[in-house]
Amino acid sequence: LENFDEPQLDDGAALDVTTRWEKGGKQYIGLQTTVDALDFWSRPTPLRALIGLDISHQVRFLEQVRKRLWIDIFFAAIIAALFALFAAHSGLAPLRRMTATARGLSAEHLGERLAERDAPTEVLDLVIAFNGMLERLDASFRRLSDFSADIAHELRTPVSNLMTQTEVALSHARSPDEYREVLVSNLEECERIARMVSDMLFIAQAEDGRLPKVTETVNLADQARALFDFYEALADEKGVKIVLAGEANVTADRVMVRRALSNLLSNALRHSLAGSSVEILIASEASSATLAVKNHGDAIPSDQLSQIFERFHRAS
Repeated sequence: LENFDEPQLDDGAALDVTTRWEKGGKQYIGLQTTVDALDFWSRPTPLRALIGLDISHQVRFLEQVRKRLWIDIFFAAIIAALFALFAAHSGLAPLRRMTATARGLSAEHLGERLAERDAPTEVLDLVIAFNGMLERLDASFRRLSDFSADIAHELRTPVSNLMTQTEVALSHARSPDEYREVLVSNLEECERIARMVSDMLFIAQAEDGRLPKVTETVNLADQARALFDFYEALADEKGVKIVLAGEANVTADRVMVRRALSNLLSNALRHSLAGSSVEILIASEASSATLAVKNHGDAIPSDQLSQIFERFHRAS
């Protein structure tokens, strides 16, 4: 009975496996049962039996397990966090390299590329797209640089002519007719410069999408015939015959169509063999039309075919 307190010994107390108490620094759980016993006169008397079990050792063991479990969970969480940080750091390395590359980009440093073989699968498409963007930017800057050099070279000649003719005219007194000849020559050079400036403005407007969008029904064959008289002198000089075949109507800007056809025809005549022909072939389909300008001359190098319609590109 020394293991029980008064509340457990009380007749009205009910002990089961959930009943727990502490006495003398030890932990106990109790259980009770009632049996019928015979007294001195053989009369049945209910007898209450109590059992108190010392569980101090089990409680201390569970406390140690609980503490050890919390320590293990704490260190496991730290290790998992370190692994996650390392994985995230390694996985984001291509993005950091991409950021560093983007920060170092300039017109003079567009040749840098990200290594695609080191990129994780999750960001491989992004790396490929980024490298493609750098490739396009690099090519555009190279073409723009070449175009600027060509424009500077083309402008230098008329400006030099203007200066030379003006200096010569001013070197000594001349007659009105001689001054008139100088002014006419200067006017031609000024018109040449004006055409160059107009072309540059046209390119800038086309690049920004600011060209007026005029659409009308255009007969391609009529536009080709209208250019025959203009290029007839150049064709006769080279002994080249211009041939037109086919007809089709399209909805487009008449000025732009003629300009595009003029560029193609001029280029074809310049590079045609003497005595050959330049063919303008027009074909009409159900919902589209095809116009082809064909000449007989030196073939375009295969490495230039993919670039011939790129802006500012000119083969060496």
